[in-house]
Amino acid sequence: MKILKGNKLNIFLASVFFFMLVAVPAYSYTITIPGTSDPWLAGASDGTTASYNPASGEPADVAPYQSPVLVGITLYAGLQLQWTATGQVGHPGDIAGPDGAASLIYSHFTGVENGISNISVPIDSLIGVFLSDSLGAVPSALDFSTLAGRDYLTISPELQQVFFLGDGLTSGSAAQTIIVPAGATRLYLGTMDGFSWNNNVGSFCIEFNTVPEPGTLVLLGASLLGLCGLRRKIN
Repeated sequence: MKILKGNKLNIFLASVFFFMLVAVPAYSYTITIPGTSDPWLAGASDGTTASYNPASGEPADVAPYQSPVLVGITLYAGLQLQWTATGQVGHPGDIAGPDGAASLIYSHFTGVENGISNISVPIDSLIGVFLSDSLGAVPSALDFSTLAGRDYLTISPELQQVFFLGDGLTSGSAAQTIIVPAGATRLYLGTMDGFSWNNNVGSFCIEFNTVPEPGTLVLLGASLLGLCGLRRKIN
């Protein structure tokens, strides 16, 4: 076996390290979310209804016509997701971007429904919910009514717990990160309204990027140290 020494070994080590970094790239996935996407129909079978206010005279939402959008990313506990979101939606008035209309804080009119928690968040904002293959106890409602609440750097929502995504950046332009909960097999995205998403307008475009976990980077570093140790022995 030919043994590399000196500059040739340095080049080899650098090449291996570069390859290891490239071998764990951030995976990108782009998806469109219509303004009619009702998160309280997440995972619901066709014909299931949600979000009805009899006093409004508007019809209830029905799966699959107002169902939220399933994100096509393979999930596992601890996976970190970052995203950017653009576009505008309305209910049908008060057109707003992914952060929503901050002057109008809404909760779901019927509260907990179809196993999905409630939430307090600006109208028209981009929101999501993780599900497993079966429904469990419904978690508490998260509160994103203040800018401080929406300005998180990292969030770890529970299964069936609706959470705020927005445009993916804090007010200081720092990237936000979602940590996938244990047991999650599906992520659904929708928009915020109180009831009757069926007359909403517009859409959001979201690009997700997976983030290599710290443990993966530690393994890469350990591998490089091992190669450096090999070099010392050879020299």
